[in-house]
Amino acid sequence: MQPAPLFCYFPAVLGTKREEGGIQIEVPRRRVLVPCQELAAAAALSSNCFRRYCLSESGRAELGKRDTYTNRKLGKGFSTMASYGLNMLNSTVNWVTQALDAPSARAVVFGVHIGGHYFVEGLLLVVILFLLSQKSYKPPKRPLSKKEIDELCDDWVPEPLIPSITKEMQYQPPVLESAAGPHVVINGKEVVNFATADYLGLVGHEKVQESCTAALEKYGVGSCGPRGFYGTIDLLPLDVHLDCESRISKFLGTPDSILYSYGLSTMFSAIPCFAKKGDVIVVDEGVHWGIQNGLHLSRSTIVYFKHNDMKSLHDTLENITADNKRAKKLRRYIVVESVYQNSGQIAPLDEIIKLKEKYRFRVFLDESNSFGVLGQSGRGLTEYCGVPVEKIDIITAAMGHALATEGGFCTGSTRVVDHQRLSSSGYVFSASLPPYLATAAITAIDMIEENPDLIKKLKRNISLLLKGLSNVEGLTLTSSPESPIVFLKLEQSTGSTKGDMEVLEEIAERALKEDSVFMVTSKRSILDKCRLPVGIRLFVSAGHTEADLTKASECLKRVSALVLKHRD
Repeated sequence: MQPAPLFCYFPAVLGTKREEGGIQIEVPRRRVLVPCQELAAAAALSSNCFRRYCLSESGRAELGKRDTYTNRKLGKGFSTMASYGLNMLNSTVNWVTQALDAPSARAVVFGVHIGGHYFVEGLLLVVILFLLSQKSYKPPKRPLSKKEIDELCDDWVPEPLIPSITKEMQYQPPVLESAAGPHVVINGKEVVNFATADYLGLVGHEKVQESCTAALEKYGVGSCGPRGFYGTIDLLPLDVHLDCESRISKFLGTPDSILYSYGLSTMFSAIPCFAKKGDVIVVDEGVHWGIQNGLHLSRSTIVYFKHNDMKSLHDTLENITADNKRAKKLRRYIVVESVYQNSGQIAPLDEIIKLKEKYRFRVFLDESNSFGVLGQSGRGLTEYCGVPVEKIDIITAAMGHALATEGGFCTGSTRVVDHQRLSSSGYVFSASLPPYLATAAITAIDMIEENPDLIKKLKRNISLLLKGLSNVEGLTLTSSPESPIVFLKLEQSTGSTKGDMEVLEEIAERALKEDSVFMVTSKRSILDKCRLPVGIRLFVSAGHTEADLTKASECLKRVSALVLKHRD
């Protein structure tokens, strides 16, 4: 049997066997006989000598080649360290092999010689099988004594099946018994309605109702599917959905538009359609819940800036783009409302556009509360601020406010609209807008263009109400002068949102009960992450009379003074 270099076999030793004249080492695919005296000498050598020691000339030559290569490529210091580690490993394997194959480490079972490691492994296997066969300890079962049962019964305290009834649970919301126009019937009594965003007073208008009736007789109620699956009404000479989209685009001066069947679903769907995980969205902290939900569904990186604060927006954009090479490759958006539903303030669109162009962001604008309201002809915030509509990348709006119908739309470039027809969940998977509602939207837009006095009257009513509410005790106006949403918050907060809500709701309840003025507070749900203070929100309509506005302002002055005085 040909001797071989000792260092070549120690790391791969499979077994050893004592033979005459030495020890037979078994490695993969071969067996090597190592003389005992050479093995002892190898174990006794120092690390520097053992590195070059081998049992044959070929081994020494091979080792010499390895040393030369190591010294040349890795350096002398690393070669010495690697050699020392190899020596330690070889010595350890040699010692363990000799120990297990020594006669004292062997056992004879039924005349068969078993190596030391086989014996140890077999013993461990027996122990494992023994442990697996054992059953877990279970204490003996015995019935409880009468004394123990009595003690448990004495300690038991029953809990109520339902929680205690609170004041909030006892609240009975008002029941609406008529169409939600400027005047409504609640609990059998006619009241002035400031709780509905019927800005132009078109709810229940005769022309709108006639158009809806004609559409119902021709098309029926439902559209029988999503827009891509038989949900687009196409009956000549009028294509209801396509005509409504075309009418909106023509009114706003945009290339194309897309209809959604529900106002909130417009925001739910449009934002996730364009923003994905990893993208950056900079958003005002006062946006309404519909936008918040769309942001959540997009899974993008959301960064909030202070409400309607352009310095905060500037600093936020600067921090995102400064020294951030990766940010240039991401899709980046600024999301704002034209008129904020949670504060009544109007966004300074001209300043936002300047920042957008400076830092190369896209603007996502929700015009739900400005469409048909702001601007000389009701074309929204772009007309109000004198900003070309082409500078806004994506515009959305709900049609349940100024147009007195239901649904929503998104308008912009043809590329923006076409992308939504295949990628927007609210458009692809939801049944399309009922034809009669699309017809109502077309009729309302026609009325806005034909009757510009509607917008003038709305602005006059806003001015009258603000004048009457300028000195309400305990309440402060926070809305913009031309906003159709008049927002009042407490001058001195109670210290908590819940406490503020209790005070404001008491004012609203007493106004309805004592003066027949219906108004609402800006409620906050668990899911609503708006960081603005709560307040009383009044929606002004062109359908309100001067007497209605005077009644509302006088009512708020009287009721708020009584409620706050009682609280003090």
